[in-house]
Amino acid sequence: MNKAHLLRQGFLSAPILRIVGAHHALGAKLIERNRFDGIWASGLEISTAHAVPDANILTMTDYLHAAVSINEATSLPVICDCDTGYGNSSNVSHMTKKYEAAGIAAIVIEDKLFPKINSFIPGRQDLATIDEFKGKIAAAKSAQRSADFMVLARVEALIAGWGMDEALKRARAYCEAGADGIVIHSKASTPDEVFAFAGHWQSKIPLVLIPTTYYGVTAEEFSKKGFKMVIYANHGLRASIRAMDETFRSIHDSGSTAAVEPSIATMREVFEIQGMNELKKEEEKFSGGSDIQAVIPAAADHHRQTGFGEILKDRPLCMLEIGGKTLLDRQADSLRSFGIREIFVVGGYSADRIKSEGVKILRNPRYADTGSAYSLMLAGDHFKKECLVAYSDILFNRLIVDQLLKSPYDVTVVIDRAYQTLPFRDKKLDLVIAED
Repeated sequence: MNKAHLLRQGFLSAPILRIVGAHHALGAKLIERNRFDGIWASGLEISTAHAVPDANILTMTDYLHAAVSINEATSLPVICDCDTGYGNSSNVSHMTKKYEAAGIAAIVIEDKLFPKINSFIPGRQDLATIDEFKGKIAAAKSAQRSADFMVLARVEALIAGWGMDEALKRARAYCEAGADGIVIHSKASTPDEVFAFAGHWQSKIPLVLIPTTYYGVTAEEFSKKGFKMVIYANHGLRASIRAMDETFRSIHDSGSTAAVEPSIATMREVFEIQGMNELKKEEEKFSGGSDIQAVIPAAADHHRQTGFGEILKDRPLCMLEIGGKTLLDRQADSLRSFGIREIFVVGGYSADRIKSEGVKILRNPRYADTGSAYSLMLAGDHFKKECLVAYSDILFNRLIVDQLLKSPYDVTVVIDRAYQTLPFRDKKLDLVIAED
């Protein structure tokens, strides 16, 4: 079901739709998280986010860009505040095509003259003629492709002080021109004006209101008066301005973030709303990513070992090149082929010479008098999941890694039995007791 159809069905089935304003994708996600019915891509919020007045200073492209970002972040229908339509009827036609193509469910255009100024700014509010605005509505309806896409007409007669009769006359004319809904706007401190308007409204075309100044009325009360949608147009923006201002002031005055930490979102919450968990799941699904980490102990000094003196006098054994590629790079490539992305190397002797793209280097400062077990203990603080250990002085077949990853046991050790038959090795044999 597309979002425009979802919105139309909501008008038919819900007692009243509750819509909240946003100016970016983050706001849209928070609105959906709190179970509202849709998003209002608010012109006031988007303008304020750009730090410019709500007076047609931004272009249609600016508003559309914000609306697309909002729409892509949510499964809810998005209703866009399109001011006066960004020009004449031709502009409205172009705008309608762009917004519908972007997946927007509905647009709202208001009957002011272009360029408009925000309805709550004191002073003169000039309105378009009824015929001019009817032409804009007709142009929008003619331009849309889907029967589900909605064009709502916002009546500003009460805002401009032109009275109830004018507001009703305009609303009826806009319905005749094809408007799918009427947004009746008022800046009164009580709902009396909009309730009186609803009392005179006889059409089946749904009524919408924006109770910015008469905020004490509940959605249920609006529904009883005949309204089908309430838009809480700018409360997210206003809340964030206050919260950020207080947070920044506290940090500046105290010299630290200690006082604000209990009241701000944790990094875990940030990653959650980003969708980081979903990203990791997709990486695992589509690129073979794995939750398994790997550690390669590579701290030992092998250069005094028989036969290695010259080639290892200035580098660790893991950096020995075989066929133009180091042992470490060969191991890392094998591990990554199984989706193991997080690889740690514990260096000691000539640790600064250990280089391998994407590998994290840890250091064992006591490499001269400790062994691999100590290096593994140093790496232990970094492990949050299953771990595969591969010693730095070996080459292994990919089948070995495959068998290890499929092992059902808590601990699995792979032993090279040929070790016992080697003709030369100046190291005592390590004995391991394990199931055959």
